[in-house]
Amino acid sequence: MARDDNGAGTVVVAFVLGAITGAAVALLMAPASGEETRRRIAEKARESADRAGEAARQGRQLWNQQRDNLTNAFDRGRQAYEQARGGNQPLGNPSGEGL
Repeated sequence: MARDDNGAGTVVVAFVLGAITGAAVALLMAPASGEETRRRIAEKARESADRAGEAARQGRQLWNQQRDNLTNAFDRGRQAYEQARGGNQPLGNPSGEGL
């Protein structure tokens, strides 16, 4: 499962890097003055950095949420195991017969 998450992250990073590279090449190939081209590249770089920062923030938020879900599931499983191991009987069958 962790392998799938890592693959998704790699795809997102590859997409972002490809978009940045494509935008830079398009700007460099477009007929414009050097000053205008540099301004466009700087603007696109800032926009890309903002988007990458937002994607990283969302990734951290998702990671923390999944970690909390997993921790809660382990805690519930541990409680259920301890309850079963402790010999707690259901309320409807205090003698333990029929198990």
